[in-house]
Amino acid sequence: MIIDLLELSNFRNYSKLKINFSPGINIIYGKNGSGKTNIVEAIYVLGITKSFRNINEKNLIFKEKEQAKIKGTIKYNGKNKYEVDLTKEGKKVLINNNKVNLLSEYISKIPIIVFAPDDLRLLKDTPIVRRRFLNIELSFYDKNYLKNVAYYNKLLKQRNSYLKQTLINSNSSSDYLNILTEKLFEYGLLIYEERSKFLNYINDNINKYYSKISKEGSLKVKYVSNFINNKEKMLDNYQKYYQKELNFGKTLLGVHLDDIDFYLDNNKVKEWASEGQLKNIVVSLKLVELQLLYEQNGYYPILILDDLFSELDKDKINNIIKLLPSDSQIFITTTELSKIKKNIKENSKLIKVINGRVEE
Repeated sequence: MIIDLLELSNFRNYSKLKINFSPGINIIYGKNGSGKTNIVEAIYVLGITKSFRNINEKNLIFKEKEQAKIKGTIKYNGKNKYEVDLTKEGKKVLINNNKVNLLSEYISKIPIIVFAPDDLRLLKDTPIVRRRFLNIELSFYDKNYLKNVAYYNKLLKQRNSYLKQTLINSNSSSDYLNILTEKLFEYGLLIYEERSKFLNYINDNINKYYSKISKEGSLKVKYVSNFINNKEKMLDNYQKYYQKELNFGKTLLGVHLDDIDFYLDNNKVKEWASEGQLKNIVVSLKLVELQLLYEQNGYYPILILDDLFSELDKDKINNIIKLLPSDSQIFITTTELSKIKKNIKENSKLIKVINGRVEE
């Protein structure tokens, strides 16, 4: 799967842009603040409908304009045209000029894996960041996954509301709460099984990539959850936690509290790993995802490496590039073109960005 053509209208610092890409490696280079990342961000928004940056999405719209448009021609079993329209009020998505009403039915169409500086938050930040990562990545593997998450969250909201109501009104019937709890388990089980399968695969494969990049250390991944994939035991736990949940007014058991732990040489990475090690871990994770998506779909997703090479030496940079699959479409942004080997540059499309102007 490749993006052949990208067209931007009033997106970030581009009032208008039309650019063709190579099916192989595309290196987008220029000074900081020139607009390199805005191009790969637009590709990501085209596929996922939101930015990989931690920003207010209204900032994606150029200056004082009311609307931004991102259009892309995707080649896979023919050509299809995708479009994301952004306004201050919301967004609209289209495929071949036909509106798609549910974002969950659009998002899985263009699988994209991105490495960006903010991805280090995946290792260092709160569990909600890691759950968001799981939800985005698993939407590529299971078309029903996001629907299950949405329904689970709806049930969770209803259950929390009823717990608060029960605390105020002690005469409230427990029957409705029991129904909500059983349904919460049902959808929680679907989510738990997908997350468990995904993270088991990651754990089985991540160290081989990490050792090729860093040449040292043993990396492991652990799924952390208080969910139990046994209905009787899980419902029994809800009964044990009933009074505590009542006092807090919220559900204290379930996949909405899941987390992921990363261990390097049996030490939690978020507690002691260096910035360089954290980068290598995230890159290793992305490479495993590439492999898994290829095994599942028979083609590689689009890969974006945004500002990956800052603070990495030349050898590590070229070790990483050598691990990238030769038949995948790759976008690399960098301020330091000199760090990339000559033979790689000769086989890539070079795109220079100067203050929002693109030179191919």
